[in-house]
Amino acid sequence: MQTILGAGGAIGVSLAKALTQYTTDIRLVNRHPVKVNESDQLVTADLMDPVQVKKAIEGSSIVYVTVGFPYSYKVWETSWPAFMKSVIQACQDAKCKLVFFDNMYLYDPDHLNGMNELTPVNPCSKKGAVRARIAQMILDETKNGTLTALIARSADFYGPSIKQVSLLTETVFNNLASGKKANWLVSDSFKHSFTYVPDAGKATALLGNTEDAYNQVWHLPTAPDPLTGKEWITTIANEMNVKPHYRVAPKALIRIMGLFMPIMKETVEMLYQYDRDYVFDSSKFEDRFGIKPTPYREGIREIIKADYFK
Repeated sequence: MQTILGAGGAIGVSLAKALTQYTTDIRLVNRHPVKVNESDQLVTADLMDPVQVKKAIEGSSIVYVTVGFPYSYKVWETSWPAFMKSVIQACQDAKCKLVFFDNMYLYDPDHLNGMNELTPVNPCSKKGAVRARIAQMILDETKNGTLTALIARSADFYGPSIKQVSLLTETVFNNLASGKKANWLVSDSFKHSFTYVPDAGKATALLGNTEDAYNQVWHLPTAPDPLTGKEWITTIANEMNVKPHYRVAPKALIRIMGLFMPIMKETVEMLYQYDRDYVFDSSKFEDRFGIKPTPYREGIREIIKADYFK
């Protein structure tokens, strides 16, 4: 049995589809699980309850964590460490492997141009500090030999049928598709990597089912030579056959908006990702498995072809 905790999000759905290449015994766990594949086993659980987490994991050979808690430092600070502690303990009790789908918030902001698995961990944000803490919890257990696990990291992501969980979808695709101006944060002059969700799902499934991939950190396949903010908007607009109208929201405006909008308040500490080149390197994965990520223009076209934009 291969189990996905937090199976309802974009990554969880993509992963569930990809896992069918390796098994028909797939368990989807969240508060309101919905089948992705006909043979999926559904388990309803409150993932903040250690007893329910333990029960959801029982009988699993591999557990994938694709949980997405609300985008709030206060929520993350209280929820992530407690959740990860219960997952690690449950995996140890069940003698199963753990695959943690992670982001890059923990990396040193001075080393974002060419991020790889050896990039220094030195978060400058409170949410990044939480991510560093929970990643270290996993790494400590693998080092001690008490847990078999791997960490799969993604850049910001984009992909078909993602309506409200991708910043690129919300601020560019959605706006241009509805005749509005696209929005970009801080500056449109810097390169910014995005990981294509179907690539991330397939790669996470492959890593989970590769014995020698464990007890390591992996960057999921992400196209090289990313576009700048301006190039992203222009390319998307061209593929949609619309004018590339957009505006750039400076830091001062976002801070003011944060006084009235909780999501913008939470975004302020992450703006460093947009005032410098943000380039994600997945060459370790590509070299090991011989798999190339989806080119950006192809990914953009697939998103536009999705029913949401028709």
